[in-house]
Amino acid sequence: MTNGLKLGVLGIDHAHIFNMLGNMLNHGCQCEHWWSAEPTTNDANFADAFPSIARVDDKAKIIEDPDIDMILVSAVPADRASLAIAAMEAGKDVMVDKPGCTSLEQLQAIRDCVKRTGKIWTVNFSERFEVPAVVKAEELVAQGAIGRVIQTMGTGPHQQGLHTRPPWFYKRDRFGGILCDIGSHQIDQFLFFTGSTDVSISHALVENTTKPEHPEFQDFGEVVLNGDKGHGYIRVDWFTPAALPVWGDGRLFLLGELGYIEIRKYIDVARENTGNHLYLANGSNVEHIDCNDVELTYSSRLIADIQHRSETAVTQEHTFRTMELALLAQQHAEAAQK
Repeated sequence: MTNGLKLGVLGIDHAHIFNMLGNMLNHGCQCEHWWSAEPTTNDANFADAFPSIARVDDKAKIIEDPDIDMILVSAVPADRASLAIAAMEAGKDVMVDKPGCTSLEQLQAIRDCVKRTGKIWTVNFSERFEVPAVVKAEELVAQGAIGRVIQTMGTGPHQQGLHTRPPWFYKRDRFGGILCDIGSHQIDQFLFFTGSTDVSISHALVENTTKPEHPEFQDFGEVVLNGDKGHGYIRVDWFTPAALPVWGDGRLFLLGELGYIEIRKYIDVARENTGNHLYLANGSNVEHIDCNDVELTYSSRLIADIQHRSETAVTQEHTFRTMELALLAQQHAEAAQK
């Protein structure tokens, strides 16, 4: 095993693969090959971004390569579980784009595989792991800046970008549903910041409000979570207006017993076209913190976890629980529609 790990890539169907792979390469990892089941809308950009990484026509060439330590999976969401399981069975640790799976049956198969193989299955919840302002919030909360977090409110708005979306994007059995997909980000943040482990879903809703020509598509979703250590409200949507210069005005609000934090992740709308703005108010201080220089920790910790079989980047049970709640919320919302 090299100091920075040798990687392989299975699937580049979602653009999250660019940061997933780029961040690992920036920490000294190596990657020589990638595979995808069919041509994707990301092929040309991927070749431009990673010109030294060659495409192979058989995924077995990556899965069965004894020198590869970890495989990154960003295939169509419904296919991620089977690819991750094949990789773990072959002795590889796995990083999967969110959602890590699209059904409770897939999640159970992944749980069984992790138990059987001892391999790491980590889902890259990029709205926490790849946003410096959220990393700063983790630090402030750990220091007690707002006391115990009693509620999170997370929003995940997105631009539809219909001209770039492949057919699977509109198929429920392929993308997994809006709460399973985008909502998993906000559920991850709720669990992390409140520390809740016993959680119930008191409300979950999904709608297709604007795209009757795509009846399986969901453009709005919301969830209310009640945890043993805090509460959460989540709203996700595909309603980002065309004039906004970023793909979404994602925000996170942390309400603590002694204060609160607001994070404007990607833009401070009508003020700054930069992201990573953190606003803190507590009993002794009110301030705005520019977090663009805050160092991300997920990739470096994950590399150490693979080398030392530890859980410093994110615990395995946290990842399982996040996806379980996302899938249950999706199931709950769709059952309510019938």
